[in-house]
Amino acid sequence: MDLFNSKYFYFIVLAITIGYPILQSFEKRIKFYKSWSVLFPSIILMSFMHIPIDIIFTKIGVWSFNHEFVYGYFIAGLPVEEWLFFIIIPFSCLFLYKVIKYFFNPPPPRPLLYYLTFFTGITLIVLAIVFFESIYTSFYFSMAGATLIIIHLTKPAWWKDFLFMYLIALIPFLIINGFLTGSFTNNAVVVYNEAHILGIRILNIPIEDMVYCFQILVTVVAIYEFGVRSVKSLPVKDN
Repeated sequence: MDLFNSKYFYFIVLAITIGYPILQSFEKRIKFYKSWSVLFPSIILMSFMHIPIDIIFTKIGVWSFNHEFVYGYFIAGLPVEEWLFFIIIPFSCLFLYKVIKYFFNPPPPRPLLYYLTFFTGITLIVLAIVFFESIYTSFYFSMAGATLIIIHLTKPAWWKDFLFMYLIALIPFLIINGFLTGSFTNNAVVVYNEAHILGIRILNIPIEDMVYCFQILVTVVAIYEFGVRSVKSLPVKDN
């Protein structure tokens, strides 16, 4: 059987994505497994925010799933692989986030970075207004724009670490999402309605997917960092 042209295709892409992070989670320097107690609740909270949007967008036809390349088990209109996507992608990117913090330890962000963040946020909101008829574009551009403005106002110390991770993660993202959108195959797993996107693509990936990915990851990292700080602030019990 040609697995890359079967109902297991989406599963295969997800398995490849999470394989290395799982294997390296117990690496003695990074010890990623010690972060799981905070990471998985962060992923769950993020999913409560973004999965309902996925369900609604699928229902109204912003995108659809090619039934030939998913197993066929659906929950609330989404293939089970899409539910796993919201666990596997953040998990893998948080692994990369931890690796970057350990090996590179980027210096704290400078004020200029926060000003550029604010400018980018305003730009995205303006674009969301201009292209308000494109649902995918306007919704995630406006959400990401508001997020960037909040980051400018709150100035989290982890912002530069996140940007470093996000820029590096774009490389595997283009490969993985390229497979899902038909960039390297004859058919796409996820099919987008051209009426709801700008039509600007990298390979066959709508530009909106990069903003979508950003919003999911920044949500997870923000919740994760808040959780880490909360755990550290707990009083240590004496034996």
